[in-house]
Amino acid sequence: MKPIILFDGVCNLCSFSVNFITKHDTKGYFHFASIQSTIGKELIEKYGLKEFDSIILVQDNKAYIFSDAVLRIAKALDGWYRYLYIFRFIPKALRDAIYKMVAKYRYKIFGRKESCQVTPPALNLQTQAKSTSKTP
Repeated sequence: MKPIILFDGVCNLCSFSVNFITKHDTKGYFHFASIQSTIGKELIEKYGLKEFDSIILVQDNKAYIFSDAVLRIAKALDGWYRYLYIFRFIPKALRDAIYKMVAKYRYKIFGRKESCQVTPPALNLQTQAKSTSKTP
């Protein structure tokens, strides 16, 4: 199964990030689902991430959060962005502290939407799950 990026669908920064990732993921490596979606809620519960409202990467039956998620996503992107993975050598506590500070103030700085962003059908895991479960 392709890696799944769960994102906060009402967060402008998260929506920008999803758009950025889709632009630089020309191979279609990632699926997307908002944390507000049914699949998002199921995965959050499955991996014990209750009350988590930021980007989550589910890959190889493991959930990555905070800076680990961001760096793993960057590693899979086209272009020079993959080289950002070198930052994994910075102590995790420091990386995560920076990530958490941005996450804490993201609504104040970038704003939020009234409703959840809908990803294009080709990228939306929820849409793909529904279309593959239909019988002819």
